[in-house]
Amino acid sequence: MIMERNKERVESLQNQIRKFPLQPGVYLMKDDRKKIIYIGKAVNLRNRVRSYFSGEKDIKTKTLVRQIDSIDHIVTKSEYEALLLENNLIKKWNPRYNINLKDGKTYPVIRITAEDFPRVFRTRAIVNDKSQYYGPYPDVKVLDETLTLIKKILPLRRCRTLKKRDSPCLYYHMGKCSAPCTGFISKEDYRILVNKARSILSGRTSGLEKELMKEIKVLSESLEYEKAAEIRDILIALNKLQTEQKVEDFEEESRDYIGVDTSGNYYSFAVIQMRKGKLLGKESYRSEYYGTQEEAIQEFLLLYYGSPDKDFPAQAFISLKERSLIQDYLRQEVKGAESMTLSFPRSKRDQAVLNMATENARMDLARKLQDLGNIPALEDLQNVLNLKKLPRRIEGFDIAQLDGHFTVASLISFKDGNPDRKNYRHYNIRSLHGGIDDFKAISEAVARRYSRLMNEKKEMPDLILIDGGKGQVSSAVSVLDALGLSIPLIGLAKKEELIYMPGQKEPIDLPEGDRGLRVLQHVRDETHRFATSHNQKLRKKQLSLSSLENIPGIGPARSRKLLTTFGSMENLYAAKAEEISRTAGISSEAAEMIKQYLSRKEKAEDQ
Repeated sequence: MIMERNKERVESLQNQIRKFPLQPGVYLMKDDRKKIIYIGKAVNLRNRVRSYFSGEKDIKTKTLVRQIDSIDHIVTKSEYEALLLENNLIKKWNPRYNINLKDGKTYPVIRITAEDFPRVFRTRAIVNDKSQYYGPYPDVKVLDETLTLIKKILPLRRCRTLKKRDSPCLYYHMGKCSAPCTGFISKEDYRILVNKARSILSGRTSGLEKELMKEIKVLSESLEYEKAAEIRDILIALNKLQTEQKVEDFEEESRDYIGVDTSGNYYSFAVIQMRKGKLLGKESYRSEYYGTQEEAIQEFLLLYYGSPDKDFPAQAFISLKERSLIQDYLRQEVKGAESMTLSFPRSKRDQAVLNMATENARMDLARKLQDLGNIPALEDLQNVLNLKKLPRRIEGFDIAQLDGHFTVASLISFKDGNPDRKNYRHYNIRSLHGGIDDFKAISEAVARRYSRLMNEKKEMPDLILIDGGKGQVSSAVSVLDALGLSIPLIGLAKKEELIYMPGQKEPIDLPEGDRGLRVLQHVRDETHRFATSHNQKLRKKQLSLSSLENIPGIGPARSRKLLTTFGSMENLYAAKAEEISRTAGISSEAAEMIKQYLSRKEKAEDQ
């Protein structure tokens, strides 16, 4: 019934689109409540909107299309007019699936208040009251060092609210405040102190450094070496701060570098600002978007540079093929952006900084996806595998053995796309008796795991992943059927990374780098690692037991006790005979015999 209604909805939309003109314009997609959910522009309205309903689409486009109930359009004379109208409509309606910029991270800034006796302090809130702001500071350590230095050099007020006082506070007596609250300093003299703070924050410290050098000389001539040393330390701190705080390239022209990274419908933008040859700061923004990447970048540029109070650079570098349309819009419609040029990097220097911005965007997006717990990737898997619910808990199995010996199965657990190591398990396979049969081993591990969960009435996983192909999947499904369980189960084969599903002849082949596939690969790789490491431990332990059993008077029981007590052969090698006797509860003669044997064995291995 639902599929029928969906089919009718799509056919109705396609009938609407056939009547759209072959002209430039703006299209407005609405949901079943007539609310605008997406606004886009097009050179050719009919062809652009029809593309949403033709051919194989990615997950984000499918998500948008499922929400569309009707589509309106507005014809314009040119693509430029369409861009202008699109931008105005987005600002007016703020549709859910268009770019909505959110700070990826609010970096702290330093604020100088707009008062007669300004206060200098750290904040994340920007208040439009004519205060001055310096930053943002991606490296908080640099910000703290800057404020510490300002407080050490300049006796500026510390109190939040300046109230008239009869006598100054303790900071005045410590020489750390000039006590404007008592009238001990004039506005003019206090302004000189604040201007010095501005110089430090702007990187213009040459004048201040000369003053400090003169002060050191005077103090040294007066034999006040301790005070001179204090000023010298301040000067060293000032030089160090300028080195850490700024990246210089000796180019006066102001520039922005805009990096972008995307995963599905999630986007991150990073803007690195260079002013007067120095790295002024970095801003990060995140958003969801359901159009193309080219459209996402264009919309970001319109939002980011669309305000006339921006500090517009002479050039903004970005990897965008079609820049002329946005360039014309900004120059004609945004006051202050008349002389800004959108550029593609041509020099190695500009390309290097743009790469840095792109890497910052990539890292910011990775943090976003980690915060989401890889939910977007799991949503993709739910669609691709046609699962009834989001696979928030995935359990994976793999088998490891060596010529039929030490056969083990690993069980690993992922929650929200990330490892949940406290729920990892391993099984020593009992049913093979030295034989080699991965199918039977998988059956045993799956049976033991889920019969126990059933008996203990514990929660089942949302998806089971078997490391293997059709045979392994068939073996595992047979066990689930016998237990009366209907847990979704798939196999992931290593060589071609194909996904096998029960009852389907053809495997699913996801493109390399697909985020849903990456989650499955992570699960599969963890099952393999965990199974192999346990198999190696068993082999090493067996070899160790065999070695100890070669010692006269040391049988299987004592061998196991020694290894259990000391944990490994390495610890046993390092122990003295008295410690072996006391710790393992054996006679001193037997302990001495063990030490002699291990000593001979160690020498033989070294030769």
